[in-house]
Amino acid sequence: MLTRRTLMQGAAGAIATTPLLHANNSYAKALSKVDSSKQWNVDKLERVKIDLVTPPFVHKHVQYSAGDPKVVEFTLTIEEKKLVIDNAGTTLQAMTFNGSVPGPMMVVHEGDYVELTLINPKTNMLPHNIDFHAATGAMGGGELTLVNPGQKAKLRFRATRAGTFVYHCAPGGPMIPWHVVSGMSGCIMVLPREGLKNELGESLKYDKVFYVGENDFYIPKDAEGQYKNYNTLMESYGDSIATMNGLIPSHVVFNGKVGALTGDNAMTANVGDTVLIVHSQANRDTRPHLIGGHADYAWETGKFNNPPQKDLETWFIRGGSAGSALYTFRQPGLYAYVNHNLIEAINLGAAAHFVVEGEWNNDLMQQLEAPTSII
Repeated sequence: MLTRRTLMQGAAGAIATTPLLHANNSYAKALSKVDSSKQWNVDKLERVKIDLVTPPFVHKHVQYSAGDPKVVEFTLTIEEKKLVIDNAGTTLQAMTFNGSVPGPMMVVHEGDYVELTLINPKTNMLPHNIDFHAATGAMGGGELTLVNPGQKAKLRFRATRAGTFVYHCAPGGPMIPWHVVSGMSGCIMVLPREGLKNELGESLKYDKVFYVGENDFYIPKDAEGQYKNYNTLMESYGDSIATMNGLIPSHVVFNGKVGALTGDNAMTANVGDTVLIVHSQANRDTRPHLIGGHADYAWETGKFNNPPQKDLETWFIRGGSAGSALYTFRQPGLYAYVNHNLIEAINLGAAAHFVVEGEWNNDLMQQLEAPTSII
């Protein structure tokens, strides 16, 4: 597990009523140009096919979209696979979208049509589907996408609400939580067509975006207290359900593994870069915190038609949701990005690193006296 030493090591080392109302009215006015109730002839709209990428990276996209909505095509292939989830070699019989935990982040704009092809190869053992929290009707699409091994399905839905939203597998009954805590979740970001705005309705832009998917894993132990290793999904099912029902995770990790976003895999930026961090947790509440930084703007609930909060030290992501934070890095060095339940961050694995390059600003911080002996 991460220790505080490894966590902190480098990757290579009142408000007046009138102004408040004015701000909120300005914000609403700036976002009022989208009419998602208008119905379009989908066959005549431009189609865009997206090649998804593995988190924490996000596929290329524009931050604002002029003109008519688009039909944005995505493909997710379900892969059941064994994953190593810590440095001790502990394994998880995982269920994944596109082979990664979390699944890839998709980006569209409010009013666009999302067209997803979901593939369940015959090499898998179990049926799967997908529930988009961004979608309307049919259990988020889950009722229309249940595919057995060797099947595929195609779903289209209108992205009518701007924000970051979880998607996950929900095949029914106790299979739902088992699939989710075995890795089957991801995120879709629906940007306002005019891009992100601050509380005054002024434009906000980002230079980079990273997607951090947090997962709680429940690995059963044997009589000697050692983590069990299973050969197949169904072999692990009974023990996994019993462990899950205890509600005590064995691991809480970012992007599928303890240390997955540290060291050589740390996220990177330069001083002056504005970075959007999208953070999802499909099952439990979490409290992201950037040690040495802040959220200049945060959408804790992830919904961009609400004004962002400002200057947060820690932001709260509800279980079953995705939130986002925007920060401009002002100092170089190592930043630890953690779940500020520090037991889960340091002892269970919910920690990541940003490595930032640039010139140090003594006006923001300066060591006036190095540690010396007390005389």
